[in-house]
Amino acid sequence: MTDYIVPLILFLTAAAALGRRENAYDHMLRGASQGLELLISIVPSLILLMTAVYMLQASGAMGMLSSILSPVFSLFGIPPETAPLVLVRPISGSAALAVGADLMARYGVDSPVGRTAAVMLGSTETTFYTISVYFGAAGIRKTRYAIPTALFADFVGFLTASWTVRVFYP
Repeated sequence: MTDYIVPLILFLTAAAALGRRENAYDHMLRGASQGLELLISIVPSLILLMTAVYMLQASGAMGMLSSILSPVFSLFGIPPETAPLVLVRPISGSAALAVGADLMARYGVDSPVGRTAAVMLGSTETTFYTISVYFGAAGIRKTRYAIPTALFADFVGFLTASWTVRVFYP
C-alpha cells in the first residue's frame, strides 16, 4: 500500500490542477525551486554542525569531556559509559547512532548500558540540528530561549532513559 501513496498524491495533485484548468507542471516546478532555495539556506548550518562533531571526535575533545563529566552523570544516575552519547546526541543523529551502536557492541544490547543507550536514542532529539534546520527554514535568526529549553528537555530525556532502564529492567 505504501508503494502507491506518492504516485497517488502526484496523480491527485495533477488531476486537481487539471480540474481547475491550471498548469500542474508549472506549479510543481515552482514548488521544486522553492525546495532548492530552502535547501541552499539550510546546508551551511548542516555543514558547520557536521564539521564540529567530526572535529570534536578527531581531536579527542569528546573523550576528554566524557571523562570529565562522567562523575556528574553518575550523580544523576546516568551510566558514565553513556557520556559520549549524551554529549553527541544534541549535535548529530548519525554520530549518536554510531556511538550507541558502539556502546551496544561493547557492553551488549541487553546490558544496562545498552538499554540505556537505546532509550536515550529514542527519547532525545538532535537539538542543534533541528533548530538549525527549522529555524533556518523559517528565517529565524535569534533562538533566545529555544536552545536552553531544548537542551533541558534533552537532559530530562537522558534522566528518564536511565530511570526507565533501572526501574523496568533491573
